[in-house]
Amino acid sequence: MAIENQVTYPLDEAVDFVIIGSGSAGGILAKELSVNGFKVVVLEQGPFRTAEDFTHDSVAVSAFGELSGGGNDNHQQTFRRDDTEVAEAPAQRGPAFYAQTVGGSSVHYTGNFWRLREIDFKERSLLGPISGTNFADWPISYAELEPYYTRVDWEIGVSGAPGPNDSFRSRPFPMPPFPIKSSGVLMERGAKKLGLNAQPEPHAILSKPLNGRPACINCGFCMGFGCEVNAKSSTLAAMIPDAIASGNCEIRAECAVFRIGTNDIGRADEVFYYDPDGNERSQKASAVIVSANGAETPRLLLNSASAQHPDGLANSSGFVGRNLMYNSHANVKSVFEQPLNDYKGVQVSRIVHDFYESDPKRGFYGGGGIDARPFAAAVPFMFSMIGARPGGPTWGADFKANLEHDFTRSMYLFCGATSIAQDRNNVTIDPTHKDRWGRPSLRITYRDHDDDLAIAGFLQDRAAEIAEAAGADHVWKLPYGYQNGGSHLLGTCRMGDDPTSSVVDKYHRAHDVENLFLCDGSSMVTSGRGQPTMTIKALAFRAAEHIMAAARNNAV
Repeated sequence: MAIENQVTYPLDEAVDFVIIGSGSAGGILAKELSVNGFKVVVLEQGPFRTAEDFTHDSVAVSAFGELSGGGNDNHQQTFRRDDTEVAEAPAQRGPAFYAQTVGGSSVHYTGNFWRLREIDFKERSLLGPISGTNFADWPISYAELEPYYTRVDWEIGVSGAPGPNDSFRSRPFPMPPFPIKSSGVLMERGAKKLGLNAQPEPHAILSKPLNGRPACINCGFCMGFGCEVNAKSSTLAAMIPDAIASGNCEIRAECAVFRIGTNDIGRADEVFYYDPDGNERSQKASAVIVSANGAETPRLLLNSASAQHPDGLANSSGFVGRNLMYNSHANVKSVFEQPLNDYKGVQVSRIVHDFYESDPKRGFYGGGGIDARPFAAAVPFMFSMIGARPGGPTWGADFKANLEHDFTRSMYLFCGATSIAQDRNNVTIDPTHKDRWGRPSLRITYRDHDDDLAIAGFLQDRAAEIAEAAGADHVWKLPYGYQNGGSHLLGTCRMGDDPTSSVVDKYHRAHDVENLFLCDGSSMVTSGRGQPTMTIKALAFRAAEHIMAAARNNAV
C-alpha cells in the first residue's frame, strides 16, 4: 500500500541512516532516530499492512504463510543437522520462521513478554565453561539494560504484575495483567498442590488503553496473526507511526536488500536492494543499521563479501552466523472433563518460573518457564491439523468426535527453555539455492546440545505433573527432540568486548566497520529462557541512544 504523508529521499543523496528491517529492533531504531532529527530510510522486504488489513483467515495465515512471505517456495531456505549432510529446502515452512511485513515478527508474535534476569547476563562466570560450546557472559548487565526494559513497558506497552522471583524494576507495569483464564486457574491449582508458584504472564498486549491505542478485544487470534485493533504492541502499532509523523523517516516496503556496499576505506556507504517491481536500486547512506533478524542479518553480511571483506562484511572474527540459538521447547497436552473454552482472549494468563535458573543438581545446564495456554486449541483450523490425541485415530468418525470433544476442553502446558551457543549451529550461505529475488539462500545447520534436550525433558515432566495435579482426565507428553526450525533466531552476530570472538561491541557497532551497526536477536549472547523479544526491544532503545550520541559527536 502507499504510505501517505511520508518524506521521500533521493537515492543518490546520503541519508543519515539506512535501517534494514522494521521489526522489533528496526522499528524502534527508526522511531528513535527520526524523531530526534536524523534522516532515516527503512528498507523492509515485506508489505506495509495496517490493522484493517489483518484477518482471522486461518488458512491464509497458518497454511499459506500470508504474513511470512508465502512459505519456503519463495525463501528456499535449507537445513541440515551437521556439515556432513547436504542441506535440503523444506517444502513448506523454512528453518528460520519470521514475518515479512512492516513491523516484522512483532506483528504476528503471541505477545508473551518476559524480561531476562540478572543471571542471564553472567551465567558463564557463575557456572563456569561448558565443554565444546561458546557459552559466555554478556558485556552488559541487567542493571544497565533495566532502564530500557522500562521504556519498552511504557512506550511499547506491556501488561503484567511482578512475580515472586522477578528481577528488580525501576517502575511498575503501566497496565494490569489480563484476567486469569481457565487454563490459568487450572495451572494455579496444579502448581499449588506441587508447591510451585503460578504468576501472571506479562504481555506485549494492552489490557487497558495506552498511548492512544485501544485495549485488547479478546478475539483470541494472537498467536501468528496480526492485531486488527492495534492492541498488540508491535512496532507497527507503537513506533512506526511516530517515525513517519516525524517527517524524517521513509518506509520503503517490499524492498529486498541483497548487499551492503563499502567504499575504498571499508566504510559502509550504500545499500543495494530490489524494489517492488524487481528493479535493482541503491540508497546512499552515512551509516547503516541491520535489524533483519538473527538469520537474515548474518546472511546479508555474508552475501556482502568484497575484496576488503573477503569472508563477509564485519566478519574478521569468523563469528558472523555462528552460535545460532532457537531456545529449546517441549509440550504437554491435557484434556479435562468440563469445557474450558480457553481459545478466548490472550494465549497465556499464568506461568511457572520456579525452574528459571540452572541447577547443577539436575546434572545438566539450563532453565526455563512453563505456561498454560490453548496453543493448538486456539484456532479450529490449527486444532484440526495438529490437535488429534496422540496414538488416537487421525481419520474418520472417531477422529472427528475427539476433535469436537477436545477443542473446548484442551489445555497445553508449553515449556520454553535455554539453548547453548555452539559453532555447529549456524547460518551460512547455501551454494545452490536462491530465493525468489535471486539472492543466495540462507542455510541453517542445527543440532541441539544434549543439555538443551535434557532441560526440555525436565520441564516437560514438571508440566505433566502440573496437569495431573490440576485434575486432567488425560495427559500426554508430546514428542520432542532435535529441532529443525524455529522463530527465535538468536546469537549469530553476538556482542562482546573481544573483536576476535564477537561481531559487535556492547553498543552494537561492528568491530570491523565503524559506521555499521547490528541490532536484533543476532546480538544476544545467551538465549534467555524462551521469550527473547522484550530483550531485543530493550537493546534497540539502548542502541539508539548510543548511536545518536556517537553521531552527534561525529563518531559514526
